[in-house]
Amino acid sequence: MDIATIIGLVGGSFLVLSAIIIGGSALIFINIPGVLIVVGGTLAICFIKFSMGDVINTIKVVMKAFLVKMEPAGETVTRLVALAKIAKKEGLIALENEKAEDEFTAKAVQYLSDGIDEGLIEDMLNKDIRLTVQRHSVGQSVFKGMGASAPAFGMIGTLIGLVQMLASMDDPSSIGPAMAVALLTTLYGALIANLICLPIAEKLAFRSQQEQDNKSIIREAAIGIAQGISPMVLEQSLKIYLSPKDRDKAKPTKGKDE
Repeated sequence: MDIATIIGLVGGSFLVLSAIIIGGSALIFINIPGVLIVVGGTLAICFIKFSMGDVINTIKVVMKAFLVKMEPAGETVTRLVALAKIAKKEGLIALENEKAEDEFTAKAVQYLSDGIDEGLIEDMLNKDIRLTVQRHSVGQSVFKGMGASAPAFGMIGTLIGLVQMLASMDDPSSIGPAMAVALLTTLYGALIANLICLPIAEKLAFRSQQEQDNKSIIREAAIGIAQGISPMVLEQSLKIYLSPKDRDKAKPTKGKDE
């Protein structure tokens, strides 16, 4: 579970609701037609811009990004160096008995234990990474599109409300309430875009980069193991992917290469 995202969404919503409640009645901020215009219009545009499959897959991508805990890069390096030592000592076939922590590592280990050429291993893993990034980019585009459409439909709702207000100018007492209702759709659009859609799009981009970095580490390790590189040399090579702070924290793997 991504606690930071939950804190952000809940905290932001709480602050907005608190300001509304403190300022007066919260009921005046509820307008069903405005919700229908903004939410319905935003979702409609989403289905126009993207296919049904892309929208459904975006939901899966979001759930995975927020609910699946990403393994720290330092731990990934340590785990892969351990596999390199096994391969160096017992041969690539011995990796067949090793249990992988994730699907991508399982593929790399399977390729190695099957004795596939290192060039083909690199090509297949690169293809996997490329397709993963493509799927994530679609998810980001969906939420960015929703973030762009929500304020626009908020403005459309405001214009509709203003037209309705101007049509009843013969009753001055109705102008104030009608104007308030007209402005609510702008508020809905701004909240949906800036509190939900755009932040989620940015988090998806961040998670995508994390996953891409981890898979790049696994790919480089698989190629190195296939080439028979010393585990110690491989470890130093993989640490390039870590931040300077994480490199200092990472303890050198003990033991001599065999």
